[in-house]
Amino acid sequence: MAVRPRDDRDGFYGDGQGDDPRRGGADAPAERRIDRIRAADVIAEGVRGAEPHEIPGRLCTVAVKLLPVAGASVSLRSDGMPIQLSASDDHAAHLAEVQATLGDGPCMYAAEIGAPVLASDLTDGPDARRWPVFAHEATSLGVCAVYSVPLGNDAVCVGTLDLYRDTPGELTEREVRTALLVASVMTIALMALPRQAENGPPGGDEPWLSGLAADHDEVYQAIGMIMAQLGVDSDEALARLRARAFAQNRTALEVARDIVMHRKRFDRD
Repeated sequence: MAVRPRDDRDGFYGDGQGDDPRRGGADAPAERRIDRIRAADVIAEGVRGAEPHEIPGRLCTVAVKLLPVAGASVSLRSDGMPIQLSASDDHAAHLAEVQATLGDGPCMYAAEIGAPVLASDLTDGPDARRWPVFAHEATSLGVCAVYSVPLGNDAVCVGTLDLYRDTPGELTEREVRTALLVASVMTIALMALPRQAENGPPGGDEPWLSGLAADHDEVYQAIGMIMAQLGVDSDEALARLRARAFAQNRTALEVARDIVMHRKRFDRD
């Protein structure tokens, strides 16, 4: 399901259930503040001493600590395919590449509408029927639920924080608020990154954002080559790249690298 943004006075997104302070319990203002403080302490500890280029990965790890999820990844929104920025582990990184290859799923939809999308059961039910191909691929990789939170603000979505769970289940309102807090810190960290911080770790071969762009450039270089080989436009070329990757059970980036290295080509039918 998609969770629509609430009034800014709430400070978090929610579905409107249990948000009235008069209800008391876990959603009372005092307890919300305590939740924020606890989560903020874990976030601060998780990023303490980190270089700017390490912060996205650190925050993915923090999300796994704070929430009932097995992995997390963060991707920047881009024309055509999202750019994976970091992940909590290799498995989460691969899941992000799979979704970018398919071009469909909760994470893509969250970036499109600029609101959280909580696919709590990819094994059966509405979520599995809404994204059948993605659901099949995700569950085959051991992921039964995906929660995607946009990065940015009400006007602009710059990417998504994507959370992966190995069992079906919904996030509580408290957990949704925590996910949004992590996403908010992630957005601030990315937006506040000074240009000189792009130099990455000492001795690195290239800036950390430029390194990510190099992978992205390989995809677009491959798209250009497919356009020339088949005489099609860029949308069709990207669709062909994704279809080839899906048919071969590979990611679009892997197939793009083969095309750029002239190990594969597309021939006219």
